[in-house]
Amino acid sequence: QVQLVESGGGSVQAGGSLRLSCAASGILGKQYCMGWFRQAPGKEREGVATITSDGSITYKYSVKGRFTISKDNAKNTLYLQMNSLEPEDTAMYYCVAETEFLTPSGFCYEVEGAYTSWGQGTQVAVSS
Repeated sequence: QVQLVESGGGSVQAGGSLRLSCAASGILGKQYCMGWFRQAPGKEREGVATITSDGSITYKYSVKGRFTISKDNAKNTLYLQMNSLEPEDTAMYYCVAETEFLTPSGFCYEVEGAYTSWGQGTQVAVSS
């Protein structure tokens, strides 16, 4: 089991930036997926960005060019750099991880059911 702890959320004005961090502890294994999901009030949880142990990345279409996912293997930490934030980005952001479960093409799944390890979430609020 992997333990995940997010940090870095907060309140910003539209156009601002935030960087989320996710500290991971436990055994991830040689091949794994990590990523970020978010859930806005009254909406379903959705995938934002994912990254494999080999560095293959996916992004939700609406955040491409604005968000960047990265990881520091030495620190066992996942990041999400969010620039040009929009009010529509307001949500609770969750860090996720899963071992040995990639798509046949070598990417991470972008559905919440593919992940068994979840952080507690960090709130992001963007005002217009």
